[in-house]
Formats: sequence, structure tokens, C-alpha cells
Amino acid sequence: QVQFVESGGGLVQSGGSLGLSCAASGVNFRFYSMGWYRQAPGKQRELVARIRPGSATNYEDSAKGRFFISRDNAKNTVYLQMNSLKPEDTAVYYCNTHPSGDSWGQGTQVTVSA
Repeated sequence: QVQFVESGGGLVQSGGSLGLSCAASGVNFRFYSMGWYRQAPGKQRELVARIRPGSATNYEDSAKGRFFISRDNAKNTVYLQMNSLKPEDTAVYYCNTHPSGDSWGQGTQVTVSA
């Protein structure tokens, strides 16, 4: 059974930083591209960052230069370091494979105050 457990969210002031973690199980982690996604209230879930099995990365335009995705294949874990946070980054953040599968974790709430 595929499972993702996200952690590390919280409340932070604008300009602050947060580091998210996601532990994956039930998937052959090292062979998959992994993504961090987010869903803001009233909006569709969107891809924020992606990391390929070989660790090449891609970012959504608003995340470039501020967010950094990494992975540890030995721990089946993907990370997202978020710097210079803005109120518009407020959302529930999820990880999944990329392309995403049907199983989603509970996500972790990130709230950025102005």
C-alpha cells in the first residue's frame, strides 16, 4: 500500500523559512520522480517542485530561487526547504510521485502571515 506522511509545516512570518519532510512507503522510491504539491483554499492542487531519480530538479515559476527539493533514497524521504516565504505560499503541502498516483497523504499545513 502506497503511503506518504508529510511533516514540518507551521505558521511563519513573511520572509521566514520552513523545511518539510515526506516519508514514502509502498513504492520503489529510488526509481520514481517525486514531487511536492500544494493546494490553497479554493484552488486546485498544483505541482511546486519535482526531483527525478537522478536528482535533477524542476520548480514552478514562483518557487524558483526560494524553494529547494532534495531526496534521500536510503530513507525513502523527500524534502522541501522553503525560504523567503510569502503569504501566497499559504497552502496544504503534499508529496507524491510525479506523475502523481491516487494515494495522497494528509498533507502539512503551511501558513505565512503578512
